[in-house]
Amino acid sequence: MAKTKLKKGDLVKVIAGAHKGEQGPITWISKDKKFVSVQGIEILKHVKPSNSEPDGGIKPIPAKMNISNVGMLDPKRKEATTRIGYEIRDGKKIRISRKTNHEFK
Repeated sequence: MAKTKLKKGDLVKVIAGAHKGEQGPITWISKDKKFVSVQGIEILKHVKPSNSEPDGGIKPIPAKMNISNVGMLDPKRKEATTRIGYEIRDGKKIRISRKTNHEFK
């Protein structure tokens, strides 16, 4: 299982791939922590008619992308960053940006 500092609901920006530059919250993370899905990023896929989808056709589905292709939005600079650290404040472990030393929400 891969180690990641991203969680469901984190605001991220796509830093590589076909959807580069788009941003939104994480809606899904795979169990092995290798893939994520970001709200508002979809791909079009051909769906054959079946009992559950009698019409079939071309439907938008949430896009899965590698977790290395997204970076958290830095709260101060409003840019994507992959350098995330931890700090203990008031007895709580919080995530911070290593570049600006600001706390992620």
